[in-house]
Amino acid sequence: MQRSDRLARIFDAAASVGIVVPAFNIPYLPMESAVADALSEHDAFALIQVARLEVTKFESKSITTIADEYRRCADPRVAGLHLDHIPVIDEDGLNVDWEADISEALQAGYDSVMIDGSRLPLDENIAVTKQVVRMAHREGVLVEAELGSVLGHEEGPLPPYEELFASKAGFTIPDEARRFVEETEVDWLSVSIGSVHGAISPATKNQEKIQAKLDIEYLKKLREVTGIPLVLHGGSGIRQSYINDAIQNGIVKINIATDIRQPYERALAAGGSIADAQAAVSQAMRRIICDVYSIQGSASRLSSMIGEQT
Repeated sequence: MQRSDRLARIFDAAASVGIVVPAFNIPYLPMESAVADALSEHDAFALIQVARLEVTKFESKSITTIADEYRRCADPRVAGLHLDHIPVIDEDGLNVDWEADISEALQAGYDSVMIDGSRLPLDENIAVTKQVVRMAHREGVLVEAELGSVLGHEEGPLPPYEELFASKAGFTIPDEARRFVEETEVDWLSVSIGSVHGAISPATKNQEKIQAKLDIEYLKKLREVTGIPLVLHGGSGIRQSYINDAIQNGIVKINIATDIRQPYERALAAGGSIADAQAAVSQAMRRIICDVYSIQGSASRLSSMIGEQT
């Protein structure tokens, strides 16, 4: 079975029984082995991922370097390799050579890739996503896209969160989501239902993250019109009850960045070594796997569901 086919079947199995697949971002390369080791220790299935901004604004080095480290330290039984946000227009409003980044990931052996055309008009987002789907599916690689706007990476402070949530600013529009999925044939869709990304600017990246809410009734509409696994970006810091409800109503993949990045950075800022920072990541991973998502043992369970020997 091709790895991407296996990943698609794992996602279908996870969706059928309400098991979430977390996706852990790697802004600093030494974090990757700590994440991979924690997944193996707890037999939990997740994705290891890197976004373009983690290469350009942090210390992930490159898309290929993350893939090389994945092959060195990760067990593919418990972890897939995903390319997170490759924007067409980035958080600074600049055009991105997204085709080069996607091509690098396909060459490097990623299982899935994300194209983010959310800052484009709908028709342009559809057109770019269709092109990426053609590129990736030729190589047997799955594609995630984004519709709506999950805020937080832009420069400057956000408007008051309660105003954003009440106005549904940036929320994914169900009729547009239906059309988007039908025309692009994308595999997974990142939707906006109230979450926000963690801040990345030097002035704000250490601040406590906004305690976001999720509109679960809105999510149900999106699940109904799309019929594919849905993705929640900005998964750190959301109240547990919202997370539980989201997993039961269509969210299969949840991106986690701030909850493991900040412990790593704080350990180094306090004078600790790389090993100390990795230990802080391991501790955070244990809490996320065992206390937040209760997915210890999910790798074996999902493997069994798709007919693999464990």
